[in-house]
Amino acid sequence: MKLLAVAALSLGLGACAAPGVEQYRAEQPVLKLEQYLSGQLDAWGIFQGRSGEVKKRFHVRIDARWQDGTGVLDEHFTWSDGTTSRRVWTLVRQPDGRYLGTADDVIGEAIGEVAGNALRWRYVLALPVDGKVYNVDFDDWMFLMDDKVMLNRSYMSKWGVNLGEVTLTFVKR
Repeated sequence: MKLLAVAALSLGLGACAAPGVEQYRAEQPVLKLEQYLSGQLDAWGIFQGRSGEVKKRFHVRIDARWQDGTGVLDEHFTWSDGTTSRRVWTLVRQPDGRYLGTADDVIGEAIGEVAGNALRWRYVLALPVDGKVYNVDFDDWMFLMDDKVMLNRSYMSKWGVNLGEVTLTFVKR
């Protein structure tokens, strides 16, 4: 039991030591969120469980618009099992340059930090699984590759335990 407690503590401390978005400040092209997340985008992604096995594939159609520092991202998901879902994000740029975001299935507010070509987006998602809903921590890392493509890797966890990863490629139309 002591070994399990030490392992859990090590995992927790390791998560705290994760690099911050500031390390990407000099990377190009510079991500201007209001510019990239504007208009129509498509994203293709996979969800992988802890073992790395692909559990689901999906496509997202995103309609995005900004007005007076507030953005709305209307996301329409089509999953590989034929189901569909929708999430509407509202993003607000803060005076310190961070972004706060809300959506119906997000618990509290998401916090986004941008530096260079990177965006780190952290939030808790109410995730339905087999008829139950679990509050899952998401740590999204997005990297602008050029004016059309952005890559996203999301780490999912609960109580510091890795649940899986989501990988997405965004393409601006």
